[in-house]
Amino acid sequence: MHAPSRYHWVVALPTSRRGWAQLMLFAAVSLAVLNWSAAGAQLSVRELANGLPQIADFLGRTWPPDLRILERLVAPTIETLQIALWGTLLGVVAAVPVAFLAARNLSPNPWVYQVTRQALNVTRSINELILALVFVSAVGLGPFPGVLALAVHGAGMLGKFFADAIEEVDAGPLEALRATGAGPLQVIAFGVLPQVVTAWIAVVLYRLEVNLRSATVLGMVGAGGLGFELVGSLKLFKYTETATCILVITVMVVCADGLSARLRRWVQDEGKHA
Repeated sequence: MHAPSRYHWVVALPTSRRGWAQLMLFAAVSLAVLNWSAAGAQLSVRELANGLPQIADFLGRTWPPDLRILERLVAPTIETLQIALWGTLLGVVAAVPVAFLAARNLSPNPWVYQVTRQALNVTRSINELILALVFVSAVGLGPFPGVLALAVHGAGMLGKFFADAIEEVDAGPLEALRATGAGPLQVIAFGVLPQVVTAWIAVVLYRLEVNLRSATVLGMVGAGGLGFELVGSLKLFKYTETATCILVITVMVVCADGLSARLRRWVQDEGKHA
């Protein structure tokens, strides 16, 4: 028999009157919170229905896409790929050492663990666009601030995932290495990394895919790439060129998504057979 899941209570129906009362109370509170948030967000089906003609008009202005500018979009597309690649690489380089300090089972003391964890929380809580605006003001227009924005945000996100993976490793090999007199670096190299490298690679590939999506819009704040062409065509009311930019972005993201998914499956399969 399969062991019951620790989350079984979430989906199990109540078997007592008290359980049903608690379920109804939870449902009522949930509906009240949803109603409150809908009012705050000003959700309105009527407003959406009234706006549909404007949406249809905009879509009509974008058709057909102006494919004559495809040659002009080659360089921005390559630049977007370069921003995503370097943003991911620098994020990984920054996240790896921090992850060992943010892992409860390897951090030297609780203070270092808490400070590092909170630093990662702060870093990844700031949106890439905000970071790009900061770096544009610091280093000027171009792809470099986009790379820095993706790297900083990625370091916070990857650092958390890396640290979580480290906390889930089997402690047996670590204790065995320490018993033989191995130092901290040896424990990490021969006890931790072999257990987490597969999960780390899968997360890095996913982050690369996310960065590619993000890099396409960073140009809207002057950080280079296809986003710069996109916002330029919108400002000049060249909607057919806007449609072409969106088409190129869509194709690039779909291709990157397929390639990343294949690589993640391959890495996970290799990890299972290792």
